Amino acid sequence: MSNWLYRIGRFSARHRGWVVAGWIVLASAAVLMNRTVDAGTVDNFEVPGVESQEAIDLLDERFPERSGATAMVVFHTTVGSVTDDDASAGIVATVAEVRALPEVVAVTEPLASERSISADGTTAFAAVQFDDSAAELGTDVLDALLDIAPAAEAAGVQVEYGGELPTILKERTTGPAEMIGIIAALIILFVTFRSVYSAILPLGVAVLGLAVGLSLVGLMGSLIDIPSVAPRLGTMIGLGVGIDYALFILSRHRDHLEAGMALEESIGRTNATAGQAVVVAGGTVVVAILGLQLAGIPFVAALGYSASLVVAIAVAVAITLLPALLGFAGPRVLAKTHRQPAERAAVAVASGDAVEETGHSGWVRWAHWVAHHPWRSGLAATLVLLTLSIPVLDMRLGQADAGTDPTSTTHRQAYDLLAEGFGDGFNGPLLLTIDLGESADPAVLEVISAAVAADPGIAAVSPAELNAVGDTAIITAIPTTTPQDEATSDLVHRLRDTTLPDATEGTDATALVGGPTAGFIDQSDKIADRLPWFIAAVVTLSFLLLMTVFRSILVPLKAALLNLLSIGAAYGVVVAVFQWGWGRSLIGLDEAVPIASFVPMMMFAILFGLSMDYEVFILSRIREEYHRGHTNIDSVVEGLGATAKVITAAALIMISVFLGFVASDDPVVKMMGVGLATAVAVDATIVRMVLVPSTMALVGDPNWWLPRWLDRLLPTLDIEGDRDTNPPATLTAAVGEDPPESATDVFEVQT
Repeated sequence: MSNWLYRIGRFSARHRGWVVAGWIVLASAAVLMNRTVDAGTVDNFEVPGVESQEAIDLLDERFPERSGATAMVVFHTTVGSVTDDDASAGIVATVAEVRALPEVVAVTEPLASERSISADGTTAFAAVQFDDSAAELGTDVLDALLDIAPAAEAAGVQVEYGGELPTILKERTTGPAEMIGIIAALIILFVTFRSVYSAILPLGVAVLGLAVGLSLVGLMGSLIDIPSVAPRLGTMIGLGVGIDYALFILSRHRDHLEAGMALEESIGRTNATAGQAVVVAGGTVVVAILGLQLAGIPFVAALGYSASLVVAIAVAVAITLLPALLGFAGPRVLAKTHRQPAERAAVAVASGDAVEETGHSGWVRWAHWVAHHPWRSGLAATLVLLTLSIPVLDMRLGQADAGTDPTSTTHRQAYDLLAEGFGDGFNGPLLLTIDLGESADPAVLEVISAAVAADPGIAAVSPAELNAVGDTAIITAIPTTTPQDEATSDLVHRLRDTTLPDATEGTDATALVGGPTAGFIDQSDKIADRLPWFIAAVVTLSFLLLMTVFRSILVPLKAALLNLLSIGAAYGVVVAVFQWGWGRSLIGLDEAVPIASFVPMMMFAILFGLSMDYEVFILSRIREEYHRGHTNIDSVVEGLGATAKVITAAALIMISVFLGFVASDDPVVKMMGVGLATAVAVDATIVRMVLVPSTMALVGDPNWWLPRWLDRLLPTLDIEGDRDTNPPATLTAAVGEDPPESATDVFEVQT
């Protein structure tokens, strides 16, 4: 692989104008096509093989008029009652407009029954039934619904919209997330490299790659349902890995230039070494994220497709566009104080003189201390990670309800009004779907209603409603607790496991618990069941890849265990902040929420892949030093010292990008931002700077042991290629036999 990456790097540098123009054309075309197609995003929460989905399928077949999405139009007045003449006239007019919408099949009368008016008379609601699912209806129908309020508002009545449709199709914003990450990255890059070119190039490459990636995700929306959270997660991941991949390549290129290598040769050699590490690391991220298909849920799989596509584009841009831009930048990617020494080194290389290597004294001293105190440092670091991981034992998967959204949104205000007027569980009704079987005896419905109403977790049960044929019925049950409450999940399982089977025993009727609340509970349960298998698959994949790369058994085994520790620590912080509520006010969260069901799986896929960046970058340098004849400890010290600066900068950039998304209104995006930032911080500090060198020092030479029979079976994958410090033959050929007139000629000789 290194050979063709070398050729790609040299080709991009030599034909840099065409390469840059090609990427600009591709990006422009992708953005234009995406805007033209405008497939949009669709939140399709279908979960095949679970009871709530069986209930939906049964309604689609036998009770289609009740199988579509629902919404609640909530009316509230602070003066008087909703039944006052002026208020009631405005409410009736608004309900008539809602009923006139073409997608609406039924609307309840808010003032016709005491059941739809709160005890204090200040709040009423109209339940709206649509003819299709929220995913099929789309935002146009929601916009039409939200526009119907003037009549009631003119009468002094507050109108808010809640329930399934407004909550699922709510508008989501990220706040200043992207700008925070970009500004932070710019500052970190400039401080690290002391060069404007070195600060701008990684950002420019990452942004262009992100534009292409997100546009392709948008176009993919015409083929599959892309969740609304996918573009934000794609932006978060794309910015992070895009900048990091460009940073790794840029750093190696700067090292080559400072060592006196000619420009085009440096670009080709960099692409063959650091570029190959980027391809392997990025490929691991892509494969790990694609493993989300193991969840068996289309919604989660679509998130995997979207994120993996963005990462793949980031890799492609890093190994093609960046080399071209490096060709344009020339020696200007170096700090001014390094350019003249680099030019002198270039002359020295051209004349065959040795070049003195620069040290990394601060990091070398740190690595030396850790390597010579492995037990002390290793045990302390492990204790910290295990402590951070403790909250994982209490992790509860679920789905945050509308009560966690900003109070300025209409669905949150509707949620609060309904909870205050009718009880906490009113926002998460359970839809019991009953197949009466061949006998179609409706008498069983009374038994079911009585049994469900007797459960202490049920606040109210509606009368049963039969379809036209009389073989299927629905009963709405209102829990006493909120949709995201753990007690609601326990209630659903209790109804399914005991209450409903007991009520239908001796009959041929079948009762299913469905509705959006039950659907999210089913989604969480299914992901929880699949998560261990998913983790095992990703860990196995990474073990095999690292074993192939580093020709070792213990190195990949330790890497897998250390990655599990760092991800466990990230999980623990997420549980403590979001589920336990520690410091939630600092991130703009009003109350504690369960961990969104797909977040742990998504985090694991991303983080296990991203950890490969640092793993490959450090271990490849340690392995190189070891193969040069250094002792195990000296190899650890030199490898860590040489890579620590770049890894620290890369980690700081990624942390800044991820933390920027904590400003989002969406709790799921907040979770991903906090979790990913924590994991990267832990991985780049405690794991890579303490545990990796301490465990490498403890194990010693057996780190690099691999049975001969296994070595013959494994394919050869030299992740760093040839890193000989002697000038390559291609450099001599490029420079020629005569010394260059100036050091700049060495940089420009191949351009």
